[in-house]
Amino acid sequence: MGKSTERTVVLTLGLASLLVSMMQTLVVPILGLIQSSLHTTSAGAGWVTTVTLLSAAVFTPVLGRFGDQHGKKSTLVAVLAVLIAGTVLAATTHSLPWLITARALQGAATAIFPLALSILRDEIPPERLHGAMAAVSGAFAFGSGIALVAAGLMTSGTDPDYRDVFWLTTALSVLTLVAVVALVPATRHRAEGRTDVPGTLALAGTLVLLLLPITQGHEWGWASARTVGCFAGAVVVGAVWVLIELRVSEPLVDMRMFAHPPVLLSNIVGLLVGFGMFALFVAVSALAQIPAEVAGYGFGASVLRASVVYLLPVSLIALLLAPVGGRLVTRHGPRAVLLLASLLGTAGFGWITLDHRHTVSVVLGSVLMGAAGSLGYAAMPAITVASVPRHQTGIANGINSIARSAGGAIGSAVVTTVLASRSLPKAPGLPAASQFTLSFGLGAAGLALIAPVAWFGLRTIGLARHEAAGAAGAPSKPAPAETCSAK
Repeated sequence: MGKSTERTVVLTLGLASLLVSMMQTLVVPILGLIQSSLHTTSAGAGWVTTVTLLSAAVFTPVLGRFGDQHGKKSTLVAVLAVLIAGTVLAATTHSLPWLITARALQGAATAIFPLALSILRDEIPPERLHGAMAAVSGAFAFGSGIALVAAGLMTSGTDPDYRDVFWLTTALSVLTLVAVVALVPATRHRAEGRTDVPGTLALAGTLVLLLLPITQGHEWGWASARTVGCFAGAVVVGAVWVLIELRVSEPLVDMRMFAHPPVLLSNIVGLLVGFGMFALFVAVSALAQIPAEVAGYGFGASVLRASVVYLLPVSLIALLLAPVGGRLVTRHGPRAVLLLASLLGTAGFGWITLDHRHTVSVVLGSVLMGAAGSLGYAAMPAITVASVPRHQTGIANGINSIARSAGGAIGSAVVTTVLASRSLPKAPGLPAASQFTLSFGLGAAGLALIAPVAWFGLRTIGLARHEAAGAAGAPSKPAPAETCSAK
């Protein structure tokens, strides 16, 4: 494959990844509009986001493994077709149950990101692989912010219709499908084996029981029987899942791979990065829209202005830094890049914690966090490639994607709960200023934790050679490697 063809493949898979991340945040600015248009409650409208996360949790690891076994391109094409069906249904329905169904179909598209990374591993030479993965990861980070702007722009008129947003994503999905079919080569490497149905069902049950109370705990009550029962059920079903995977001959997730320190620590980093990014989005978006004349703080911005002025720079810096992150990973290794990401993210959140009354502080602090997210997204796929054989790339990246999504759900839930826990006496519907200070402080703490994880857990990462990776031995050991110094 020539360099021009490689660039075409990277751009196509980057477009696919951008589309996936757009699906995750697209409805956030228009939940109120959906609620009023469909005459439902805030809890009912909230399921439009919750069901997408649950669907992603179930299908992302399963489809990642399916791609490993049956062909990554064919699986990617099928998932894009499901996404188009979901976006068309969302754009045409006037029913909340059908909209929730459509969002469940869209949630399955989260599998596109790990599939894209797996295709890159098959098609890109090792000396350019980390840069290619960083570029696709940067597109993924960029999509979350651009979706907020697009939703704000398309619903800012005098007679807004949230369905216009889904027509936009339908057009992008069709364009992406055509590009993937025409420009992405069929993958050459497939894993043999049968589908682990019991393990798949147990993993799906574990993730649903874990993520459901995280997303609904604020509505149900964190000490309610439903919340506690779901968390307890997640522990029990999770234990059953581990037992199944240890006993079946061809598990969905090889426990040795899952427990291999670099893979496990990469998932922890994914959880922390997802926590930080979504905590930032939720807190900054809320802060920007607080009317200063009522609360004594805030910026009184519209949804559109909040997205463009306060959140778009986060996504732009993530996109611009993506190729830089890839070069840094190649030159210094993922450990050093994660340490830098932790430093930048902690500094950004710390800045906003100390001063969130001035626009420049909020924007520049958020930009530092966007840079941290971009570097984190660049480093994590490199750790996966270094640590698992080729035939487990899809499932390993799928689990890492779920870790990021789970972190995002936790970040959103934590910030939402913190902001709602203490209101202004003169304006009961608005959070006290101290709650924003606490929210940003928690974000700083989350990003600071990345540093010890990287420092103590990733001292030496072997960057697997492209061809040797497919012949790796025990999944619990890194593939034959070029040792990357832990600088």
